[in-house]
Amino acid sequence: MTAEELQSGYVFLLDKPLDWTSFQAVNKMKYKLKREFNLPKKFKIGHAGTLDPRATGLLIVCCGKFTKKIPEIQDAPKEYWTEIKIGVQTESYDTEKPEILHQDFAHITEEQIKEVLEKFVGEIEQKPPVYSAIKVDGQRAYNLARAGEEVKMKSRKTTIFYINDIKIDLPLLSFTVGCSKGTYIRSLAHDIGQELGVGAYLTQLRRTKIGDYTIENATADFLENEYRFENL
Repeated sequence: MTAEELQSGYVFLLDKPLDWTSFQAVNKMKYKLKREFNLPKKFKIGHAGTLDPRATGLLIVCCGKFTKKIPEIQDAPKEYWTEIKIGVQTESYDTEKPEILHQDFAHITEEQIKEVLEKFVGEIEQKPPVYSAIKVDGQRAYNLARAGEEVKMKSRKTTIFYINDIKIDLPLLSFTVGCSKGTYIRSLAHDIGQELGVGAYLTQLRRTKIGDYTIENATADFLENEYRFENL
């Protein structure tokens, strides 16, 4: 790999670690590439789809002329391995905030859970979490929420293509979900809990696929000297 090749265009498939922001991952990659390949200050690099800090998995980073491919990749369907906990909620819909509103779930059966999951397959209305990067009145929703302000999120349509590989070990259940661009799996977890009547929140999330790109081809060692990459 040469500086000329990087500027002509490459796609890096990263396995983002827990508690890293997508911005941090791209910045680390940019710093290392610029240092090792003596790239110009205006070297272009960016990710094709944000992953929350509390999520791990596939983060696609485009550089050089392939940054033009970012919108196309962002529009592709996504797949996630998902774990949720029922009988309790959090304000952030994930592990960022402490547990609240504990409820008894002893009456919930596996059959009920599978019936509820089936209800979410197809086009659905979904409200993004208040702890999200969506802008409300020109500000990030999570900044407003963390400042203690009331944030009203608007519903929008999204599509769940499938929910499969369901495993139930209450209070935890896990599954693989395929979805369209803009789907918040945290909101899906919350909404499943509301449909069950006992609450739920997202405990683990791992993105496994974006379009034809899969986590099996990604690397977690993007701070080391070895990279795995694909030329589009």
